[in-house]
Amino acid sequence: MVDLVPSSRMSHDELGDYDFDLPEHRIAQTPLEDRASSKLLHVDPASGQLHDLRFRDAISLLHKGDLLVVNDTRVSALRLFGAKTTGAQVEALLLRDLGEGRFTALVKPGRRLKIGYIIEFEAGLTATITAELADGQREIQFQGENVTERLRTIGTVPLPPYITTKLENPERYQTVYAKEGGSVAAPTAGLHFTPEVLQAIRDRGVTIGRVTLDVGLDTFRPIAAEKLEDHHMHGEWCSVPPETVEMIASAKGRVIAVGTTSVRTLESFAIGKRQLESGRKLTSIFIQPGYDFQIVDGMFTNFHMPRTTMLLMISAMAGKDMIQTAYRHARQSDYRFLSFGDSMLILNSASVSG
Repeated sequence: MVDLVPSSRMSHDELGDYDFDLPEHRIAQTPLEDRASSKLLHVDPASGQLHDLRFRDAISLLHKGDLLVVNDTRVSALRLFGAKTTGAQVEALLLRDLGEGRFTALVKPGRRLKIGYIIEFEAGLTATITAELADGQREIQFQGENVTERLRTIGTVPLPPYITTKLENPERYQTVYAKEGGSVAAPTAGLHFTPEVLQAIRDRGVTIGRVTLDVGLDTFRPIAAEKLEDHHMHGEWCSVPPETVEMIASAKGRVIAVGTTSVRTLESFAIGKRQLESGRKLTSIFIQPGYDFQIVDGMFTNFHMPRTTMLLMISAMAGKDMIQTAYRHARQSDYRFLSFGDSMLILNSASVSG
């Protein structure tokens, strides 16, 4: 296994370099009716140029022989509201289905919900706290038949806290290629793709591969540590299938990841330049300026919050100064930020040989 992040290459920039003012009106509250009609800012690190486009224009920026890699995870978490037998209100966020009516969950008020406590939900569902897990999580056991179906009728998709507008169609917080359940949040860079756009990309001779990373609760939280080297990345489960390994090895053009989660997955499984292993693992990779990318040549991404690991990752790919310039331009040009916002494509104009 090669050392993918030599310590001498890691940046020790202060976090103030990744801070900026994000007015609330820049945070998109609802998705556009047409997924592919969002704005697209093409960031070309090689030329230092920015190009204002629409997302559909990205099709023309992809070349025959390129490989596009998407994260096919699906948001399967559900938010439920109930009450203890005393009448006290309870909120539960179901994270992972363990089978036979058992789930891992975050519950509020967490400290007061100990093993043995009973929670009564809508639709006649009752659950018992059966274990206290790490990071404040609980294991809960539902009683009754057809638990999964009944949960779907009363549960809601857990949107990020900065989205306060009700989502009328929960499928708009899923990518059109979502397949593998396990995520708390959507890999939002992929929300702009439509079946028609994906087909047009294939028609240009671009191959589309898949990886899976279960997006966790800590993905979007700002960095709390004063220094980057003190930041602890919470692990997220990810996997790469053998067919994607073969696609990487045979790619003649650029490897372009859709979203920071796809980048993290590909780089976590890298064993050398354009060399990947398959499998499943818990990754805590922290990509920041100075990182030597082994697999990825470019990426689609949305516009992120300040002081986040995603902002550091895109700065590693395009350069800190380039990203600062791009974000100033985006704020001045009415780009929409965060999950339901507009898109950025970091990609050199010239092809990269595989």
